[in-house]
Formats: sequence, structure tokens, C-alpha cells
Amino acid sequence: MLTSHLALLNHAAGRRIGLLGGSFNPAHDGHLFVSRAALERLDLDEVWWLVSPQNPLKTTAGMAPFAARLKAARSFVDLPNVVVTGLEQDLGTRYTADTVTQLQRRCHDTRFVWLMGADNLASVHRWRHWETIFERVPVAVFDRSPYSFSCLASRAAVRFRRHRLRTWRARGLVDTTPPVWTFILGPRHPASATAIRAGDTRFGHAGETDN
Repeated sequence: MLTSHLALLNHAAGRRIGLLGGSFNPAHDGHLFVSRAALERLDLDEVWWLVSPQNPLKTTAGMAPFAARLKAARSFVDLPNVVVTGLEQDLGTRYTADTVTQLQRRCHDTRFVWLMGADNLASVHRWRHWETIFERVPVAVFDRSPYSFSCLASRAAVRFRRHRLRTWRARGLVDTTPPVWTFILGPRHPASATAIRAGDTRFGHAGETDN
């Protein structure tokens, strides 16, 4: 593992950290929007972006190289409490369940929470060992159109419906023993990496990933 990432893990002791995974192809204003909301609504110390070397559920077509996406994301972020990392590359993990497990083993005193959009909740049952994620770490789901209602009828939402923490109690999520998750209602950001790659430059630029 890179020395900088070893230092990052050491720095995590005793902190409350949100984990936001994704391809970041490219990083955009929507990622920053969720990060800000997580810091405030969940009372976190930091949010770590976990730039995926290659999402197992996505094709490599149109995917910028990992190093380019990592570099572009770091250049894009302007928040001091948001840290862009290549931890999955250094840990040698491909799947979120494995990444969470490895981070918890290395950071015993850190309280992690997994962050995802409503679109991810709708399809998370396709992820490898998806139930393990909910069983190991609190999960915060952020509202995203047009998945606001459909995601709450998803396989994951139904499976863990008895473990849902109401939005008004979200600040206590990271201190709650999993399985536990919450759905963060509130303003939604329209940014989409797919739209940006197709030419919508309102919230980011595909060229920033050297794609």
C-alpha cells in the first residue's frame, strides 16, 4: 500500500468517516453535494471518496483510466474534509463488502458509514455479498430522482426494513450497531456522470478525466 494511504488509515483512529465509492467517471458536483450533506446530516469528521479501479458491474467502454480518474477527482474536490483515495487499488479489493471488511480490520477505532444514492439502493442486491455490507457498517442512502420511491421497495430496503433509522435520527447513525440504515430526505442534485460524458457540462466536464 502507498505510504500516503497508510498514513491516512493511521489518521482515521477515533474519527467518524463516510465512505463514498464509485467510478468517479468523472467526479462532479453531485458527489460534492452528497459529501457536504453527509458531513452535516450525519455529523461526520470526513468523507473518503473510494475511486474504484474498475466497477465489476460496469463495462470498461468509455471508462477513463483509474489513474486519470483519481487525479481528476483530487483536482476537482474543494472541501477540506473530503479525501480522495485509491484505497481499493492499494488494498487489492474489487468489491465493496471486501473493502469495508479490510478497512474495519485495519481501523479498529474508526466509525465508518457507507454512503450511497437512492439509485444504488435500488440495485445494491446485485453487488457481491451485498447483505454483508449492511451487516458490517451503517448505511446512509441519499435521495436521488427518479428513485425516491422505487428504491424504498427494493430488495435491500425490504430485506432490512426493520433496521431503518428515521431521517430525523440520522446524526446518530454512525453510533448505531449495524445492521442499520437511513434514507436522507432533502434537496436533490441533478448531476449525472452519464449526462456529463454525453456533453452536459453544467456540473462537471468529461475531459477532466482524460476520457
